[in-house]
Amino acid sequence: MHNKVVYQAAKSLDALGLAVLRFNFRGTGLSEGKHDRGEGERGDVCAALDFLAGEFPNIPLLAAGFSFGCWVGLRAGCEDGRVTSLIGLGAPVNNTDFSYLTQCPKPKLFVHGSNDMYGAVDKLKAVVATVPGENKIAIVDEADHFFVGKLDQVDVAIRNWMSDRSSDLGKRG
Repeated sequence: MHNKVVYQAAKSLDALGLAVLRFNFRGTGLSEGKHDRGEGERGDVCAALDFLAGEFPNIPLLAAGFSFGCWVGLRAGCEDGRVTSLIGLGAPVNNTDFSYLTQCPKPKLFVHGSNDMYGAVDKLKAVVATVPGENKIAIVDEADHFFVGKLDQVDVAIRNWMSDRSSDLGKRG
């Protein structure tokens, strides 16, 4: 939750007037429970989506996640009818199965560093090529997995994609 990439994404979405909720997965930071290889963490995302839907009824939701949170968050977001758009940051495609995305036609933005050690750009492009729907990849040149020194470009990618979509997705009323 306090990771700089997660913070920047939340800040970017908040600046656009969207309701934003950051949280730690089970067993992270002061959160109770223990790591569950993505299954229990998917439940964590679902609980967060339930909370947001309760606070902001009848507003479409966006699910976004970084690294492991990208893998888990996009999966939960694909499965949840209230979620209409997805953002994946630093998708760890080198050693993680993203095949569930082949069943997800929702619009997706992938923000990725050109030097990401957990996700080769060519592998990300190959995964996204198999995914239905409107999908955009924004490559941040010379950025590593954590976008060190390049968080401003993460902000630009998110803002541009959101304004290109020109929807009122999740805007606070």
